[in-house]
Amino acid sequence: MKNFIQELQWRGMIQDMMPETEEHLLEGVRSAYVGIDPTADSLHIGHLVGVMMLKHFQNCGHKPYALVGGATGMVGDPSGKSAERNLLTNEVLEHNIAGIKKQLSKFLDFESKAENRAILVNNYDWMKDFSFLNFIRDIGKHITVNYMMAKDSVKKRFDPTENTEGMSFTEFSYQLLQGYDFLHLYRENGLTLQMGGSDQWGNITTGTELIRRIEGGKAYAMTCPLITKADGTKFGKSEGGNIWLDPEKTSPYKFYQYWLNTSDADAEKYIKIFTMLTQEEVAQLTKQHQEAPHLRILQKKLAEEITVMVHSREDYDNAVKASEILFGNSTSESLKSLDEKTFLDVFEGVPQKEIAKEEVIGVNIVALLSEKSGFLKSKSEAQRELKGNAVSVNKEKVNDAFVASEKDLINGKFILLQKGKKNYFVVVIV
Repeated sequence: MKNFIQELQWRGMIQDMMPETEEHLLEGVRSAYVGIDPTADSLHIGHLVGVMMLKHFQNCGHKPYALVGGATGMVGDPSGKSAERNLLTNEVLEHNIAGIKKQLSKFLDFESKAENRAILVNNYDWMKDFSFLNFIRDIGKHITVNYMMAKDSVKKRFDPTENTEGMSFTEFSYQLLQGYDFLHLYRENGLTLQMGGSDQWGNITTGTELIRRIEGGKAYAMTCPLITKADGTKFGKSEGGNIWLDPEKTSPYKFYQYWLNTSDADAEKYIKIFTMLTQEEVAQLTKQHQEAPHLRILQKKLAEEITVMVHSREDYDNAVKASEILFGNSTSESLKSLDEKTFLDVFEGVPQKEIAKEEVIGVNIVALLSEKSGFLKSKSEAQRELKGNAVSVNKEKVNDAFVASEKDLINGKFILLQKGKKNYFVVVIV
């Protein structure tokens, strides 16, 4: 067995940890869990730190549990929130949980017969038949309101500078519910460790306290730092919102680009957290990067490792090819090989115009550049740029004799016009 704590320490993935956790894990195979909030049918990259903790836990010989909060998702966790969230129906939760399980399977071994194969549990299964009276009698009496009020996640909600609306009883009870999850898994499955983000420390330690008070047992807690970006902007967000693991929500190309565009400082941190590369491999890559930062060695390796892990090698290869289309010397054939979604992702933000097919096919390039598309202001400008060999159609240089035909349509509906190296225009056939 590998030392799980040492593995996470060099990766910078430990924020808080209860005493004796490392010794406890070195005694034999242990079980631990991370809770995942099923508020969407896909994980986003903000979830990845917790998922990677479970992956390393399994890789070190221990047994990981992923707890999907079907019950607690109906309530809403106050940690890090300034307002109460919308509650979810059972049907929505079931749909979300199915999507999350599929994504977790790319990181964790759920299927083998190994002693430490991963297990997915849903706290709705043990909470659905628990009556309110039984809960407050059997669980609530063991934790004081004073204890609950002392948690940072609760104190912030009562701080008028942080939030003016206070906190509902529903959300106040969240830490008790999460604490009971730990108690239940300790009793039924022998779990002795809960892991999560540093904002979860209060909720996790409520669970260890319940186990101590009710069972007289010893349980452990560990958190990872909340991931930040060196420039102070929020990790995991782009202009379009969250970076999702679902390719329908965030395409593999956009996913790849997010990691490729990280700063040097962030890439040095992220490659430890979000890949399975060894300490020696990371040290070697970092050294190479520092010697030639313009080559962006760390960013490229980070983007490769995580795109292959979340999506596939084929998706990664396609993302690289798509990047070269925009920034490198690609061909018309590689452009035409892009699927429609990737094509639109690559040229997102590029001016577009919808034009009827009969207004494009058979039309001379001068008219297409000017009066038909409006890409260039006039026919004379079009002729001047063509004479200067500055115009490309689908990444291939053309002259004033060029006439658009069916074979020039990308995915049967796009033509890419280009002036110089960076001025693009997409004609959309309708």
